[in-house]
Amino acid sequence: MKKNILFILLAVFLYSCSVEPKPIVYGDDHCHFCDMTVVDKTHASQYTTKKGKSYSFDAVECLVRKLNQDSNEDKMAFILVANYANPGKLVNATSATFLVSEKIKSPMGANLSAFSTSETAKKAQSMHGGKRYTWQQIKEKLN
Repeated sequence: MKKNILFILLAVFLYSCSVEPKPIVYGDDHCHFCDMTVVDKTHASQYTTKKGKSYSFDAVECLVRKLNQDSNEDKMAFILVANYANPGKLVNATSATFLVSEKIKSPMGANLSAFSTSETAKKAQSMHGGKRYTWQQIKEKLN
């Protein structure tokens, strides 16, 4: 009996300590950088600290500027960006491909969109023009 209780308490403890991103509540969450309401499922982003606190952003450029401003990327468990090709689906920012195109407007005016793969970014670029960037390159561009 005691072993069962200890096992249950351990399982609850381990579950409560897991660090996971929290779902963005579109239309309710506010951007941690500019305080605008997060409504655009094609450009939203989020980071989750290693301590488990999640912060939402209305645009990828707000996320990048916040990380550049605070120089705290190493304290993040997750850095996620909306996959423009699949609205509402967040992907790992460090492996995403970014496109800056004047034909794809983003909430804060940088015309910055993220794609889960280089191939989908290339397809979007062939349709909308613009220039592709890696995570490191887009951080430098917006610094």
